Amino acid sequence: MKRIAVLALCLMATSASLARAQTPSSDKPTIEVYGFGQVDAIADFNQVNPDWYDSLRPSRLPNVANQFGEDGHFYMSARQSRFGTRATLPTSDGTVTAQFEFDMYGTGKDAGITTIRLRHAWGQWKWIGGGQTNSQFMDIDVFPNTIEYWGPNGMLFLRNPQIFVELFRDGDSNARIAIEAPGASGDAGTFADRVELQNVQGRYTMPDFTGHYRKGLKKGYVQVGGALRYFKYDDLLPNDAFNLSGDAWGWGISLSGAWKPNPDNTIHFQIIDGQGIENYFNDAPIDVGIQKQPGNAVTPVTGKALGDLGFVLFLDHNWNKTMSSSIGWSRVEISNSDGQAPNAYKNGDYVAANLLYTPAPNVLLGGEFLWGHRDNFSDGFKVSDTRIQFSAKYSFSVKAGGQ
Repeated sequence: MKRIAVLALCLMATSASLARAQTPSSDKPTIEVYGFGQVDAIADFNQVNPDWYDSLRPSRLPNVANQFGEDGHFYMSARQSRFGTRATLPTSDGTVTAQFEFDMYGTGKDAGITTIRLRHAWGQWKWIGGGQTNSQFMDIDVFPNTIEYWGPNGMLFLRNPQIFVELFRDGDSNARIAIEAPGASGDAGTFADRVELQNVQGRYTMPDFTGHYRKGLKKGYVQVGGALRYFKYDDLLPNDAFNLSGDAWGWGISLSGAWKPNPDNTIHFQIIDGQGIENYFNDAPIDVGIQKQPGNAVTPVTGKALGDLGFVLFLDHNWNKTMSSSIGWSRVEISNSDGQAPNAYKNGDYVAANLLYTPAPNVLLGGEFLWGHRDNFSDGFKVSDTRIQFSAKYSFSVKAGGQ
């Protein structure tokens, strides 16, 4: 926490210095320091993996009865609180823009921990940009006006290191292509305890290729996105009877958008189809599963890029100037391989509905109903989780420089 305080003081001092040293001008640098503090109080009537206690991810629901103990938990969390900066720097040949942002929501090896997690660290000059930011395959505007941290499972959501090229921008329309950091996860399934598979290692020989085209419309927009990836897996046991090395391709296409029939209503939607692109989803399991090859004595199993299908449909509604609601459904469907375990993840659903109150421009209070559901691959096990979340959010923003 001391590191956060020192960083905040330095950034605030920089903003104040800019404000004193510069007269407002359109060709002057600008900087914005922004963020929010948020606390979530959650009554969970069932159970979820305790490393993900303050989010509802269907893939993190139990895959056997009472995997995480008895039902019924109460949680409080401030992990989704956020801090960031944005800046612009005009030059003699175009303007440089940059963003640096983090929250406190530990993931990966830090799952379940309140710790600094990088969200954005990127910049752009003219038509070329790079760093860590939203994948060019995803559409962040699909995210509805909900307060649960993780959000709809069936949308694309990945912040990834990348280099992108903006082919054009015209108002609300634009197109980008990018190369992004590769990555995939594998499931050895019912063969996980075989020493031969424990010595199979993934390798990435090229970046992921992504891109999108967005068309702004009078009452919203539509966006088409795509991704193509290639990964190899190497057998590290050279002297055994098997050759388990191989490769796989992954691909995905997405159609998303928003429609505003009137100023008080916005419908968000997305549909994604593909294979081996699970890590681009907001909540989906592994990219590659084990596929049996009966009669092949040298390569009895191989890797298969798993099919994935995602849906999102949400409505954001403004009741008046201070009250709003969001309600909707999202789903992920996986085409499992025949070597996966019976309790592997197959399908998941996510439902949210809320009532939010904004008594002041920088204050948000609200409550949200959440329901998640998980189906296993082939053992017939199904499980649901119901929870209610109450949140209070306090935002801030300080700008300096420019006009």
